[in-house]
Amino acid sequence: MTIFTNAQLVLANEVVRGSVHLEGGHIRSVDTGSSSLPGAIDLEGDYLWPGMVEVHTDNFERHLMPRPAVRWDDAPALLAHDAEIASSGITTVLDALGVGEADPDSVRGSEWDSVLAHVAEFSQRDLLRAEHFLHVRCELPAPNTLSLFEPFKENPLVRMVSLMDHTPGQRQWENIQHAWIYFSGKKGWSQAKFDARVAQAKEDQIRYAQPHRAFFAAYCKAHGITLASHDDTTVAHVEQAYAEGASVSEFPTTVAAAQAAHAHGMVTIMGGPNVVRGGSHSGNVSATELARLGLMDILSSDYVPGSLLSATLRLTEVAGLTLPQAVALVTRNPARCIGLQDRGEIAAGLRADLIQIRTVSRAEGRQQGIVRAVWRAGVRVA
Repeated sequence: MTIFTNAQLVLANEVVRGSVHLEGGHIRSVDTGSSSLPGAIDLEGDYLWPGMVEVHTDNFERHLMPRPAVRWDDAPALLAHDAEIASSGITTVLDALGVGEADPDSVRGSEWDSVLAHVAEFSQRDLLRAEHFLHVRCELPAPNTLSLFEPFKENPLVRMVSLMDHTPGQRQWENIQHAWIYFSGKKGWSQAKFDARVAQAKEDQIRYAQPHRAFFAAYCKAHGITLASHDDTTVAHVEQAYAEGASVSEFPTTVAAAQAAHAHGMVTIMGGPNVVRGGSHSGNVSATELARLGLMDILSSDYVPGSLLSATLRLTEVAGLTLPQAVALVTRNPARCIGLQDRGEIAAGLRADLIQIRTVSRAEGRQQGIVRAVWRAGVRVA
């Protein structure tokens, strides 16, 4: 048995100083006050949070292709990604892998068989610090989306599928200049390549987007997989997704879209980097604004794993959320969204996925969180 004591426990509705007893990889009991039992681990007044649950991170893709057209070996890329995830306090992660891309040099235009084999093997051999599942991001207008999805079929690790349409001139890329900055900066595209992509995009959208939407909506319904829409901008976008069976709206770009999603009982996901930076890098709605309006249910680290911790604390400073409310955005809410009922809270009977966090004050007055230790199923992994 393991006992943590002298900790500030972030529970579902309050923060209390207390102790947690672990046994067999689960939480046996949660008690207020300190424990005097021999061998109890003194957390020195640090916070003890549930392990964070990440449902959408591009971080694995970044390790697989650290620079444009530079493909890294699958095994070290997975291990480096996993180490970064765990050290950020994330104990459960959905690796977001994109399928569908007209550019053959892109990671999302490549086949995923080898990557998926490594994820499965390393998970089965218990070589990973965090528990890994899959979130398949499907680019609807791409001609090769269905063929690249093939190795994901019947894969038990798939927990979420999102429907994306990154056609320049709409949704996230309504502002063409923002699209150019992204594709030239992150993917290294030339102006000529970008212009050719924009010219081809509309034609591909007309030809492929709707048939692909119908396929993935039917597939998720048949297999009980969480379906998410992506970058909803208008009420019509949300209504279409809801009618197709989507229960999640990822990164709505306007207040109107987020309001429509909530009106339909859909869960909304926003990015931690948006909160930390004080706004969207694409010029879309502020995640902090949605939090103030009660329109944000889940935080995702998106492209910066460490942003989950920073954003959670930031929301307590600028959005009026209590610490338990903010922590729920990165623990209980995402766990429930993907059907994981055994984690996401510090409560008796649940998995002992826990993180020890110390906060310090920065010169400008903000809180900075520091991950001091991470346990998954009671075993220290970072």
